[in-house]
Amino acid sequence: MELTCGQRVPLPEPIRSTTFQVAIDLQGIACDVSCFGLDAQGTLADDRYLVFFNQPQTPCGGIEQITLAGFVSGFNLTLARLPTAIVRLVFVAAIDGPGIMRQLSTGRVVLFDGDKAAATFAFQGQDFDQERALMLIELYRKGDSWRLATIGQGFNGGLEALVRHFGGVVAEETPPPVASPPPARLSLEKRIEQEAPHLLNLAKKATVSLAKQGLQSTVARVGLVLDASGSMREQYKSGRVQELLDRVLPLALHFDDDGSLDVWAFDREPKPLPPATTRNIQGYLDTANGGWKQWYGGANDEPKAMRAVIDHYCQHPAAPPVYVLFVSDGGVHRNREIKTLMVEAARYPIFWQFMGLGGRNYGILEKLDTLEGRLVDHCGFFAVDDLHQLTEEQLYDRMLQEFPHWLREARATGIVRL
Repeated sequence: MELTCGQRVPLPEPIRSTTFQVAIDLQGIACDVSCFGLDAQGTLADDRYLVFFNQPQTPCGGIEQITLAGFVSGFNLTLARLPTAIVRLVFVAAIDGPGIMRQLSTGRVVLFDGDKAAATFAFQGQDFDQERALMLIELYRKGDSWRLATIGQGFNGGLEALVRHFGGVVAEETPPPVASPPPARLSLEKRIEQEAPHLLNLAKKATVSLAKQGLQSTVARVGLVLDASGSMREQYKSGRVQELLDRVLPLALHFDDDGSLDVWAFDREPKPLPPATTRNIQGYLDTANGGWKQWYGGANDEPKAMRAVIDHYCQHPAAPPVYVLFVSDGGVHRNREIKTLMVEAARYPIFWQFMGLGGRNYGILEKLDTLEGRLVDHCGFFAVDDLHQLTEEQLYDRMLQEFPHWLREARATGIVRL
């Protein structure tokens, strides 16, 4: 099985057992290879679960670094032995001595099921730049099973920087100079810093909220549906809707491998807008489809917008699940039609987070948590009079509060298969 960068697969697909080997080969530059055993917060809470040349085995025996012919390093894994607190295994390579990862000629990670190569992830130095370390692959728990993600991301620091990044302490560490350099950033943060630097702090805050909910490794498509009825004029004019869009995009960047946010506006009709990305987010609402003044102003018809979203995402049923933030300033009156649509939509891998913004009379949107006739509870609702009433951290916490509960129920009932 040939894997590509960013791919995620259930572990049983390439591996028939929870006891197998991971082999790593790097050509062109000398590297040290390590495995980090992380907790649900993405931190190295127990230093004994960093496996490297100076500590080749975990106390439980679940991870053991070994020598494999034809490879720089290898690991014997017995996942069943790992304590439940260890939910992620991240395999990394760090340069030993001078050099950068662009000098790497070729590299590969191979998962062996017995003597058979069950899965291979190949990469090359030209995929990177000045980085001195690589995050190669990740194994992570999903319920009672494990999944494999190919990361292939560069990291500016070496092994010590990775230890610090994951919350570990470097032994016999000398005090840093007064003018210490900024901490190394993952490639996602690099991309945001280069293309949308005003979102960098938001992205870091989103990461904290994702960690609180155990969603760091979750893959999902993300959609934003914006009320564009006439009563929303002040929200658009004051910049509040653009601010909300700025806050939602970092979630999409974390969740979605394509790094984009699907956007709709609606009044009497749903109006698909171009996907929002780091390249077009600055002033997006003033430019998308001619700017918001060109497509706002009618009465609100939520059911038509909901139907458009459902039809869009159901075109690709095998794709990752969907998180939709649906924004309304109230005046919701088509309660019966919305009920019918939401009962139908509960069968699909779509979670709906409804958000009331600066309005009233949200109708059935406030009661969807208790709506009967659904396979699972796939809706949440909260309202604010002004976006600035919530800090960015509070907004992310509100937005993500019910999503992980839905994911668990949706997987248990077979609605979500990833």
